[in-house]
Amino acid sequence: MRKRDRTPKTYTRLTHPLIRDSRDEPFRQATWEEALDRAARGLAAARDAFGMFSCARATNEMNYVAQKFARVVMGTNNVDSCNRTCHAPSVAGLSAAFGSGGGTSSYEEIEHTDVIVMWGSNARFAHPIFFQHALKGIHNGARLYAVDPRRTSTAEWAESWLGLNVGTDIPMAHAIGREIVHAGLANQAFVERATSGFEEYKQLVEPWTLSLAQKVTGVPAAAIRELAHAYARAERAQLCWTLGITEHHNGTDNVRALINLSLLTGHVGRYGSGLQPLRGQNNVQGGGDMGAIPNRLPGFQDILDPVARLKFESAWDTVIQPHYGMNLTEMFEAMEEGTLKAVYCIGENPAQSEADSEQAVRRMRQLDFLVVQDIFLTKTAELADVVLPATASWAETEGTTTNSERRVQRVRRAVTPPGEAREDIDIICDLAARLGHDWKYADSESVWNELRSVSPDHYGMTYDRLEEHQGIQWPCPDPDRLEPTYLHGRLWEKDPARRGTPAPFGLVRHDPPVDLTDEEYPIRLTTGRRLDSYNTGVQSGSFASPLRRGEFIELCPEDAERYGVVVGEEVRVASRRGSVVAPVWIDTALRPGLAFMTMHFPDEVDTNQLTIEANCPIAGTAEFKASAIRVQKLPVVTYVR
Repeated sequence: MRKRDRTPKTYTRLTHPLIRDSRDEPFRQATWEEALDRAARGLAAARDAFGMFSCARATNEMNYVAQKFARVVMGTNNVDSCNRTCHAPSVAGLSAAFGSGGGTSSYEEIEHTDVIVMWGSNARFAHPIFFQHALKGIHNGARLYAVDPRRTSTAEWAESWLGLNVGTDIPMAHAIGREIVHAGLANQAFVERATSGFEEYKQLVEPWTLSLAQKVTGVPAAAIRELAHAYARAERAQLCWTLGITEHHNGTDNVRALINLSLLTGHVGRYGSGLQPLRGQNNVQGGGDMGAIPNRLPGFQDILDPVARLKFESAWDTVIQPHYGMNLTEMFEAMEEGTLKAVYCIGENPAQSEADSEQAVRRMRQLDFLVVQDIFLTKTAELADVVLPATASWAETEGTTTNSERRVQRVRRAVTPPGEAREDIDIICDLAARLGHDWKYADSESVWNELRSVSPDHYGMTYDRLEEHQGIQWPCPDPDRLEPTYLHGRLWEKDPARRGTPAPFGLVRHDPPVDLTDEEYPIRLTTGRRLDSYNTGVQSGSFASPLRRGEFIELCPEDAERYGVVVGEEVRVASRRGSVVAPVWIDTALRPGLAFMTMHFPDEVDTNQLTIEANCPIAGTAEFKASAIRVQKLPVVTYVR
């Protein structure tokens, strides 16, 4: 058995600007003036081939200014963030059904619901704060159902665990929908009044009998039937999901399949009944709300809407391109093609977070110019021409963030940033000034007030009100009133005019994972998170945790025995894209043919060398959850004296 140091790499805090005099030379420390001048020259040379990566961990105010920089200073809608990597399908699916991309309920409501469905979500590890609310709901009598290929720690609290095969979420959802229809449990009044496309949906799901679903998903027909009846009969029910649903080549279709179940039963638009896409980072919801996405202006206003564009053009004294920009996935493809030549990356680490990471790094090396603004010298920053040291948004800056329940909350500066690290907004404004746009913001509140002036959903949220109420959920258009905690109550209005546009059923079909298993790659690898670590480990890796054991490939006992490997033994894990060496961990939560890994320790085990860049055509999210791999024993090393 081979052993090596499993200590995660620690990253040194950036305290001074860094520049390279050429790509083949190391960084050298620079003054802020020199670094900003160099960054401005590099970006100016690529105005027609520019992309902005904004940050899901930074404040709303920073994201607002970042997308404004892209659209006003650089004249492009090519702005996106790691939302593309995780929950873009949730936003796309919810928008298609309801016209709004946010979760429909508050966290409090899950404490007072009757049925909780956790689909593709190990919330106990990935969303521990939210899971505390779910536990209160369970203690108050709610029944939890866990739909997940792994028997996770969340499933330990469930009344029933439905261990479906990876990539069979749509067959499962369609079988549940068919059972609800055939059992006469559909909320017919709600369906007729508030939805469209029901007859087509009924025909779509008709072939998905319980027996066929059992054959395709691997879940017993009785368990599928039990969940269908429990969800449909409940007075209130919450359907929650995370990346187990979205990180597929058909992630948006998966989301639509789940939304269909809420429309079929009327479990949306009421207190205690709703849809909860659990966002993983502190401000991934806010980044999209602020317009740091290629198809929406702040306040989730469509760029293709001429009235919305005119409002922002008047406020910003600019012309906004009347078309969608490139999303993160498309920007990486444009790097390959040579049509995207410069990137301004704020607080993101795509060199390690993108699927097929070797390809991502190769593409970034092809850029003419890369500016990275961050708190650590990440793998992405190591590729940059200019590195700008920023403040940590959670402790060194003022502003707001927006969580999964659409709650905007204040963030306050608690400590002084080290060395010459500067506020993100100040850095962006200094760059804008060098490129001909002199923006003056006295503080984060002045940025927020500008956002309020152009976003009706945020207009009623002054800093004073946010402090008074300890956060406010959008929409909040009125400074003297709070809206209900749930969205889409209009669907229950009797007056058609007040009810508005019906919510359409999504007519989506089963489409298996792209990366097929076969004799050469017989194991299905799925990925996820662990409680003690965060994303690519840049921030969490520096802190000790009694739970942390580094990266492993987790196998079930039967597969470990079949391959003749034991806990701690290092093996080669290979996919059709690359290979890594990782130690083995045995987990009884897994079934034969299924393996599990995380992306938390890419400096030791770069899991994303294995994942496939098969992207959702609607949302652009890659299929991180369904790679085909093989596991190989390593030869025994003998030492000769």
